[in-house]
Amino acid sequence: MSDLLDDADNGSNAPEFSVSELSGAIKRLIEGEFAHVRIRGELGRISRPASGHMYMDLKDDRAVIAGVMWKGTASRLNMRPEEGMEVIATGRLTTFPGQSRYQLVIEEMRPAGVGALMAMLEKRKALLQSEGLFDPSRKRPIPYLPGVIGVVTSPSGAVIRDILHRLRERFPRKVLIWPVPVQGERCAPEVTRAIQGFNALTPGGAIPRPDLIIVARGGGSVEDLWGFNEETVARAAAASDIPLISAVGHETDTTLIDFVSDKRAPTPTAAAEMAVPVRMELLSWAEDQQSRLARALTTALGQRRQRLTDMARALPRPANLLDGPRQRLDGAGAALPAALIRTVQTRRVSLSHSAGALRPSLLRSLIANEKRQLDGQAQRLAPALSRTAQGKRDRLSALRLSAAPIRADLARKARDLRALEQRLSIAANAQTQSWGKALSSLGRLRETLGYEETLKRGYAVVRGDGNVVTTTAAARAAGTLEIQFADGRIALDGSAPIAPPPDPAPQPKPRPKPKSKTPKRPPEQGSLF
Repeated sequence: MSDLLDDADNGSNAPEFSVSELSGAIKRLIEGEFAHVRIRGELGRISRPASGHMYMDLKDDRAVIAGVMWKGTASRLNMRPEEGMEVIATGRLTTFPGQSRYQLVIEEMRPAGVGALMAMLEKRKALLQSEGLFDPSRKRPIPYLPGVIGVVTSPSGAVIRDILHRLRERFPRKVLIWPVPVQGERCAPEVTRAIQGFNALTPGGAIPRPDLIIVARGGGSVEDLWGFNEETVARAAAASDIPLISAVGHETDTTLIDFVSDKRAPTPTAAAEMAVPVRMELLSWAEDQQSRLARALTTALGQRRQRLTDMARALPRPANLLDGPRQRLDGAGAALPAALIRTVQTRRVSLSHSAGALRPSLLRSLIANEKRQLDGQAQRLAPALSRTAQGKRDRLSALRLSAAPIRADLARKARDLRALEQRLSIAANAQTQSWGKALSSLGRLRETLGYEETLKRGYAVVRGDGNVVTTTAAARAAGTLEIQFADGRIALDGSAPIAPPPDPAPQPKPRPKPKSKTPKRPPEQGSLF
């Protein structure tokens, strides 16, 4: 090739090449000289088309080299290339004849040292912090005893075994495992989908919605843990409605998810300890509380029993409270028979006085007197009516009035007179019947309350020296005793009665009840004319 160029410079007849031949010669030359190279530079103008390939620029302060990473290689990256990141790319240099350019086909890429990764991490951290995702007020409390725990981790690592073992020791709970790769290019999107998937579950559905999420991974280098520093994972953890515990790496490892999670655990085992309490400690605490409650109840009952006993000592005995009322009741019971006897005797005397004033002869004389007065008034009534009629005839004659008004007035007066006579007769009969009934009732009452009626019921009256004897002392002191029965009196030795019993007072014959008839109307008085 150098010989051909020398011939061209000398002006000799050189062969002509087509553009494709020349481009191919350049391509073979470059690929032969730079079959495998490593380039350190800053990423710029990163493009990710739908084909899955990745196109970018590698640059420094003086030059730019185009780079391409095929789909298979891009899927195996354990980091996400970003513009401005300083990386070390390994690949082969080739040309692209269609655009007369050369490019680096990248087969491997990694950050240019830990310092670059930390710078990018600090940049993301500052962005998320400025949005308030690290604010402590946004963090939710961890449930004390979750019913279901969702774990986002690798199903084949030691992390899940440690978590399940610790949960089984402390307080067995139902665990849902969402398997994800915990490093590499697929780590960040899978973890993001796992967090969002747990939040999308319906409470009470076929798959229970977790009450707590644990995102866990074992320790590793910064590159191994880089998937948990991705912005998508941090935002998904911050947007989770379910409380989330991050347990990524060891205690000294820090990732972005630790800042946005509700609780950070230094290790996956510590995350399981934070998730549930110790069942035996709860049982011990419950037993202790029960013992304290029992002691408190016993103490309170004892204090109240002692207080009740002290108060009871100050109260009088029930028997002493009843002594006074019992004594008054006994006194009243002892005085009751004598009071009843005195009351009966007083009523008997009063009845005797009333019955003596109501003699039948006196009542008959009163009734006869009333009848005589009534007859006298009736006899005086006829002449008065005659005189009244005569006076009216004289006045009518004097005034020469017509006969029809006079007859009408006389007829009205006659009707009034008959009505008065009828009312007088009815009132007299009613008054007489009322007196008769009262007299009969008083007679029956006298008979009922008299001591003679009591004798008929089997009682007897004892007299000594003519006086009624009511006590044994009076009977011993009396010279002679006699007993009066209902049919007579006898001496104490059973001799003949000393005196015959007095004749019972004549009982007034009850007046026959008046027949409920309309009284006869007196004959009409004839016309005065």
